[in-house]
Amino acid sequence: MGFLQLIVRNDAMKTDPHEIYGWRVYAVACSASFGALLFGMDSGTIGGVLTMTSFKIKYGIQDLDKTGAANLSSNIVSTLQAGCFAGSLIGSYVADRIGRKPGQLLCAVIALIGCILQAASDGHLVALYFGRFIAGLGTGGASMMAPVYISENSPRAIRGAVTGLYQLFIVVGIMLSYWINYGCLVNLKGDAQWGVALGMQSIPPFLLFFTMIFCNESPRWLAKQDQWEKAKDTLQTLRQLPMEHPYLQEEFNDMATQLEHERMLIGGESLWSLQREMWTIPGNRKRVLVSIGLMICQQLTGTNAINYYAPQIFENVGITGNQNGLLATGVYGIIKVLGVVFFLLFMADSLGRRRSLLYTSVTMKGKAIPPAGYVALAFIYLFAVSFEIGWGPVCWIYVAEIPSARLRSMNVAIAAATQWLFNFVVAKSVPTITYFIFGSFCAAMFVFTWFLVPETKGISLERMDDLFGVTRLVEEKMERDEVPPHNDSTHKDISLKNDEKVETI
Repeated sequence: MGFLQLIVRNDAMKTDPHEIYGWRVYAVACSASFGALLFGMDSGTIGGVLTMTSFKIKYGIQDLDKTGAANLSSNIVSTLQAGCFAGSLIGSYVADRIGRKPGQLLCAVIALIGCILQAASDGHLVALYFGRFIAGLGTGGASMMAPVYISENSPRAIRGAVTGLYQLFIVVGIMLSYWINYGCLVNLKGDAQWGVALGMQSIPPFLLFFTMIFCNESPRWLAKQDQWEKAKDTLQTLRQLPMEHPYLQEEFNDMATQLEHERMLIGGESLWSLQREMWTIPGNRKRVLVSIGLMICQQLTGTNAINYYAPQIFENVGITGNQNGLLATGVYGIIKVLGVVFFLLFMADSLGRRRSLLYTSVTMKGKAIPPAGYVALAFIYLFAVSFEIGWGPVCWIYVAEIPSARLRSMNVAIAAATQWLFNFVVAKSVPTITYFIFGSFCAAMFVFTWFLVPETKGISLERMDDLFGVTRLVEEKMERDEVPPHNDSTHKDISLKNDEKVETI
């Protein structure tokens, strides 16, 4: 029995061939997740930079009163979120039109330009704002494309853990940014402190671009474009199985059947047709509303209140000195990484999405922060662990796996835009309401999950339509229209390597 079989406990792991868990699946997931590394570094760097005296002097923050400094700081932080909001919505169109892979390459180039502009802003606020907005466009676009791309490439048994790599790279980026800030403060002088810290943000988009060049396109996007031969070849390479293998036949047939069924309900590829398909079909409408709700809940935990303003928050609870504050922030980043690693290994595909959300809703609800001292620090660290074994990774996994094939990028784009919108609200409001009790929302999050979030571990992407009732609607329509069950215009002419026809399941 292999390592995966020991730690992953679900029905799919028991039945699916072990060959499909090869290195290629993890390689494409890690490549796409460099967009998440950018997400994390952008989020974590700016909080430490804002505390550096050299930065405050260069950008005039030192000369402002407390309210003015808080407003300027929140503007600098939230400009990135504004760009991310726009980028995530635009990203849906780009990902559907040119593909998941070219879309991420484009996001990497845009984000790289934005990061360079930030580092070179040299005290000009407009240039800093513009650089952060441009970086946000690339980061936001990647934030909706990467989870979609990873989920569409992943085997069902380990899709939670593989898609969860996105959250791991986010927190690794946050952790790295915290320690980069600390190193710059300790070892550099003057403008080099903040300039180097901001410039280091350009590494993730470079890695994203360089590694994605060697990755495959999503087989499910290729199928959606009716590029069936390319989709078949890509699946064979990813799964390391011959096309005549029963597992590969089933996965390929499910892809084709799902697309055929979805096209029967509404049809058409225009934005209006897809919007009608999303909002007028109950199963699709539920999925997008659940996705929106999950992302709102994720942000209302207040996690980004700490990510963006950790040094200031640690100072407020009694960790004095800029250097000590950044050190405490660095430890916070390490704890977040360890929490995600534990989740990916032992919870994502074994405990499942639903129970992870329910359990951590309860644990986060109990983390009221004491007024000051090391006890407060311990509670902040405990909150970080609770978030990273539940609401942090699960939300990205869930919103990427539940949508239908035709609506996946649009659904994830709406969810990502919601995340960035409420991320923006947190970034703008926290400097003036640092002690706002985000934990009060956790009880509502428990109720939301209990009634509206079904379990998805071990279920293939193509079977999500069964889970949310869309397949039943298709069957009813076929009965009304008297459509024969094998009237398959989508893939009737596609032949397998052994010259068999693809059968509808």
